[in-house]
Amino acid sequence: MAIDPICKMEVDEKKAIKVEKDGKEYFFCSPTCRDKFLGVEKETPPPAPETEAPSGRKEKTIVGITGMHCSSCVVTIENSLKKVDGVMDAKVNFASEKAHIEYDPTRVTREKLEEAILRTGYKPIRREGIISTLNLKVIGMDNPHCLTIVEGALNSLKGITEKKLYVNERAKIEFDTSLLTKDKIKETIKAAGYTPIEEEEITADIEKQARDKEIKSLKVRFSISLILSIPLLYLAMAHHLGLPVSHSILGNMALIQFLLTTPIVIAGYQFYTKGFGSVINTRTANMDTLVALGTGAAYVYSLFVSIAIWTGSPKYGMENLYYEVAGILIAFILLGKWLEAIAKGRTSEAIKKLLGLQPSIAIVIRNGREEEIPIEEVIVGDVVLVKPGQKIPVDGKVISGHSSVDESMVTGESIPVEKTPGGEVIGATINKTGSFKFAATKVGKDTALAQIIRLVEEAQGSKAPIEELADRISASFVPVVVLIGIIVFVIWLLAGKGFVFALTVGIAVLIIACPCALGLATPTAVMVGTGIGAQNGVLIKSAQSLQLAGKIDTIVFDKTGTLTRGKPELTDVVKLDAISENEILRFAAIAEKNSEHPLGEAIIEGARAKGIDIPEPEVFESITGRGVSARYQNRMILLGNRKLMEERNIDLSKGDKILKDLEAQGKTAMIVASDNSVLGIVAVADTLKENAKQAIRAIKRMGKEVIMLTGDNRRTGEAIARQLGIEKVLAEVLPQDKANEIKRLQEQGLKVAMVGDGINDAPALTQADIGIAIGTGTDVAIESGDIVLIKDDLRDVVMAIDLSRYTMKKIKQNLFWAFFYNSVGIPVAAGALYPFTGFLLNPIFAGAAMSFSSVSVVSNSLLMKRYKRNI
Repeated sequence: MAIDPICKMEVDEKKAIKVEKDGKEYFFCSPTCRDKFLGVEKETPPPAPETEAPSGRKEKTIVGITGMHCSSCVVTIENSLKKVDGVMDAKVNFASEKAHIEYDPTRVTREKLEEAILRTGYKPIRREGIISTLNLKVIGMDNPHCLTIVEGALNSLKGITEKKLYVNERAKIEFDTSLLTKDKIKETIKAAGYTPIEEEEITADIEKQARDKEIKSLKVRFSISLILSIPLLYLAMAHHLGLPVSHSILGNMALIQFLLTTPIVIAGYQFYTKGFGSVINTRTANMDTLVALGTGAAYVYSLFVSIAIWTGSPKYGMENLYYEVAGILIAFILLGKWLEAIAKGRTSEAIKKLLGLQPSIAIVIRNGREEEIPIEEVIVGDVVLVKPGQKIPVDGKVISGHSSVDESMVTGESIPVEKTPGGEVIGATINKTGSFKFAATKVGKDTALAQIIRLVEEAQGSKAPIEELADRISASFVPVVVLIGIIVFVIWLLAGKGFVFALTVGIAVLIIACPCALGLATPTAVMVGTGIGAQNGVLIKSAQSLQLAGKIDTIVFDKTGTLTRGKPELTDVVKLDAISENEILRFAAIAEKNSEHPLGEAIIEGARAKGIDIPEPEVFESITGRGVSARYQNRMILLGNRKLMEERNIDLSKGDKILKDLEAQGKTAMIVASDNSVLGIVAVADTLKENAKQAIRAIKRMGKEVIMLTGDNRRTGEAIARQLGIEKVLAEVLPQDKANEIKRLQEQGLKVAMVGDGINDAPALTQADIGIAIGTGTDVAIESGDIVLIKDDLRDVVMAIDLSRYTMKKIKQNLFWAFFYNSVGIPVAAGALYPFTGFLLNPIFAGAAMSFSSVSVVSNSLLMKRYKRNI
């Protein structure tokens, strides 16, 4: 064995590269090490800065490699890969012998990457599975039936490893890029009748264009249908109502009605492609299937009669034509779909507003100059300049300048927030007055706005438990309705009412049934409800949380950082000697000047707030568990508790009662003494948050029990609780035991919500039926909470509960209407009233009723936008 003189690795002399130089033999593990030794290696230019390909496409792949011997081999392969046009990044792992490559598949293929490795003298071994994720907005996929159609279409593709489809038109698809491409997935969804938009491509403008295109298409198709339906209806009803019709028209009635109806049927083509396509591709039926069966039966039967008339058959006459049912039904249903599309577009306005908040341009300071760049090019660490009136492009921390910032679009707080160096700013908020510079800390998908949008979208796509019943019914709804339609048709046929009568009733049953009303009842209300919450700084992470929040009967609040500010503040200065309160505070601040204790910091800040000068002490000593001592101008100053004073034989009789009163209020009282005499008392406390009392009162008015949970001693905890009006306190609870306290309450049969800061309280938040995490500015992605309050305002707890109850009220109204409509409509359409009243529902009116049932459900959900927070 020999040693490679470059990488110091052991190499087999028989397999290594041998070089003779100056009469000596040298052995190398690779050509790279040999060339370095000989000094003939070519300098590799530094790789170009990583940039997104113009297409914005990025995929990852892993390539196994054989023949690597050392870290020098790694660098060689990485540099070769990075030179390939379309490669964004390449990292080679020597231990695993694999290359991890990010590349643009529109500019470079897997084969090109393998060739780049081969050129270095190393061998790529096997193609490994490459799993890529495609996030889509699927326009039109907004109810369980549409989900079934899209899912069935995707099931026909090989290479999809996992897919998640949501009724808020979102899809997350994982696939093997060696078997499938993104374009193929999108083409398949498009062929199923829906419009896919890739997440990276989604902007407020693009989504609006797609939605507007759908609405415009429906409007045009309805207008065509309406124009042709009016003369069609006149011709169909003229002879019944005695209206004038020319003989030339009467003689060609079948042909004219055929020519008027056929364009209407073509305008409603999606009912047939989606309706029958669903049955063929997924073996499931949906609302479009019902419409296609009903209108198709009327059209085909009328066409059969027309052919019979044209061929001179005496068995059929004009009275057997049924074109107007097909034509006018499609017109009515297109009208309903058009109105429904407009209404549904408004249910996701909250997301659209959030998407539209972010500016497109940022001003950054690079190389000492101001540069305007697209927001996508801002990187962490960039210094960003924001001028008055501009939107803040990304999240960051102020480094110079000051201003007030309107954060209402993200937090819901209407009062502008002052920003000074060290303060955090949130992307998409608006700078009001001054200019400032800040360092970017979060960009792209990591910004507060991006996280808020993600949380809201996930909530809107999730299912509430109450939705499960509607889904189960919807799944079997269409087949049952088709069966009812067939049975009714046969019954009336056997009853001797004739084919046309039985067909009329069967079509009416198919047309009046509306599974969409059931499917839209819950998700539309959830979308509006979560949107309202997001606009007010209340992020509800799932429909299940939204439903459960209203059922909570006990709310447990953590004390420190939740009910209180979590930072001690100076509250009292009491003089017990002839000197002034400011002089007492000055002595206390001098004693604490060199202390790092939080209580000492509170005293220092309190003194500075009063403009008191705090000189350096000549001597400082920290006395563990007692306090501090300091010498200033030959005067000894003591600041501490009773034990410290007793040890120094200082009489406390003058201040004993005041000390007890302050301690009973939950404050930490410290005695200030000098030269064996008590001068006064300073008290520090963790003060209550603004609006905490108001929030607790509102919660109690709602009939909820309020409990405070704290690690503090019982006396301090109960003192804080008294200020808030909380009767029950769980004190001296260690952080690891908080979850057990929640569990004990649940074992008593209580539905418990836990309100905490989302960090120390994570186990308790997770244990509770509902975890409500208090966010702080940009920290919105607190994973342990079911509900996240962006603002540090406890009144939002009240809003979360009230919004839940209001949303559930709307969902129940929607479900009641949907069930009631179908329960009454189907029997009436089947002719249940005919034997008693002679009333038979015309399929045209059945179509109108069906169309407006869905619109009414969505409209009822939109009425939620009138919601006003009551605190």
